[in-house]
Amino acid sequence: MNWQQKIFRYCERGGDAGFWAEPLNAISNGAFTIAAVVAAVLLLRRPVGERGGIAEWLLIALTFIIGVGSFLFHTYATLWAARADTIPIGIFMFAYVAYALRRYLALHWIFVLLGLGLFWLSLQFAGSIQCRAGLFAVTGNARHCLNGTMTYAPALVAMIVIGAFAAFRRQGAAPYLFAAAGVFFISMLFRTVDWETCSRSIVAGRTLGTHFLWHVFNGLALFILLLAAIRHGQVRPKANGGASDSGSR
Repeated sequence: MNWQQKIFRYCERGGDAGFWAEPLNAISNGAFTIAAVVAAVLLLRRPVGERGGIAEWLLIALTFIIGVGSFLFHTYATLWAARADTIPIGIFMFAYVAYALRRYLALHWIFVLLGLGLFWLSLQFAGSIQCRAGLFAVTGNARHCLNGTMTYAPALVAMIVIGAFAAFRRQGAAPYLFAAAGVFFISMLFRTVDWETCSRSIVAGRTLGTHFLWHVFNGLALFILLLAAIRHGQVRPKANGGASDSGSR
């Protein structure tokens, strides 16, 4: 395996192997950094007893790392940088699904693990779907459905389904999950049409595409999810002195 192999996957880069061949795609990762920093500040401003624990800080740290990994990929554009991009995203998805099932729905760990298993199977299925030519199959990589965005569909479904159950339980995180799902759907659209808009998004002789908007809206979606954790994910004591995993307020 050649870890230095160059990857030309997005419109803005085209066939340029240079470090700054994707300036918008690289700089727009600041959306994740901003989301993490603002979330950290908001968490620190909570009352001392409501500042969360390791779980909340882990989610914030992962959001920051996602920005760093994605920046590396859109600058170095190598196989190792691609791993630095996708691995933190995968960890965040599994971590947040587990967090949501445990904190918002107060499920036992056995059911949390079952939920994670189902989520993993859905990711495998989504990644195996292939599109016919013309169905937004990325140029030069036509096997990946919707320019590879289909692999993120399970995350969108998870937000909606968990949000629905949270709403049924009158858990305060439900509106945040629905809002995050809506923003994430918009970001998925921008990721999908990146190559299709390539010839129509030329500025000063450079093709831009729309992938940078995936970063911006995805960063906003993650911030909303972090906000849900900060405001409605804390473990609160029961009246009898026990502990509750439901963070509803």
